Amino acid sequence: MNRGKIYVIAAPSGAGKSTLVNALCKLDSNVQLSISHTTRGIRPGEEHGVNYFFTSIDDFKNMIDKNEFLEYAEVYGNMYGTNITTIKDFLATGKDILLEIDWQGARQIRKLFNDAVLIFIAPPSLEILEKRLRDRKTDSQEVIEKRLALAREDMAHAAEFDYIIINDDFDTALQDLCSIIRAGRNKTARKLEIIKQKFDLNSGKEL
Repeated sequence: MNRGKIYVIAAPSGAGKSTLVNALCKLDSNVQLSISHTTRGIRPGEEHGVNYFFTSIDDFKNMIDKNEFLEYAEVYGNMYGTNITTIKDFLATGKDILLEIDWQGARQIRKLFNDAVLIFIAPPSLEILEKRLRDRKTDSQEVIEKRLALAREDMAHAAEFDYIIINDDFDTALQDLCSIIRAGRNKTARKLEIIKQKFDLNSGKEL
């Protein structure tokens, strides 16, 4: 069985990353969203083990000490991490997995999996991003200003990614994301094993 592929998706807060990822997972049953551990508080409508594994700071640090994370980073004052065993077990099934992490985590993943595909979701403009954050009505003015400042830093690292999708029109952005996933499945490295199973490459005869 072919090994699955890791797709890293990062974006400034409010760029629409989670909405795009959730839509992709509904359209493609061969893609699974990785569930990260986080120390941030649970938000209305979220569930433990569905959106995140919500954990205490002490427990998170204990997991770091035990080297249980593939990557981890501090984002907006909270810790986020991806469990190593969960990812490796899932990739072994042949399905693809999506990691919703920041640019720091993307760097760590690329070092460990050089074939990982890094995708950056960008908002159309800072003004539109600010409007989206305010329309969510979940953050204070202070938090919004902090998110906007950090968004500029996030955007400065967009060049480190393999693809950039500007989420101006949702349907177009979703089509672009689906196209990247489909293209990845047609890479020679993934299709070669299938070809070898169907053809005798040495004799040139079909099996």
